[in-house]
Amino acid sequence: MLKTLGATVCAILVCSMPSWVLGADFDGSKPLLCATIDAHFCDVGEICYRTLPAFLGAPQFIRINFAKKSIIGSSRGSSQRTTDIRYMESSEGQLLLQGTELGYGWSVVLDTKTGTMSAALVNREDVFVLFAACTAQ
Repeated sequence: MLKTLGATVCAILVCSMPSWVLGADFDGSKPLLCATIDAHFCDVGEICYRTLPAFLGAPQFIRINFAKKSIIGSSRGSSQRTTDIRYMESSEGQLLLQGTELGYGWSVVLDTKTGTMSAALVNREDVFVLFAACTAQ
């Protein structure tokens, strides 16, 4: 009976926690580790294709260091690649990051409540779209 009561009280406390406490990990105050989970590739005038991020050469893991304004991408068995965050903007429920790399302009949008991430890399010929899930480090 006491175990059930203790578990119930614990569940109530966790569920009644204010959303700003849960979302604090994704507001740009802590470094993040993100795992890419889905990718899309589009060419002008063609149908977009859905695939795994590794098939497109996208990093398996993305580390976001807000203090150093950098994003580091890495995959198992390959070297890391770092790019600078040139622009950051915080707005209602999201954090927008932008920069350039290898002839592409990129935008990363982080949901400050859930830690989900969407990213787009674009140039004059094609577009890559990535989706990821992040956790605070």
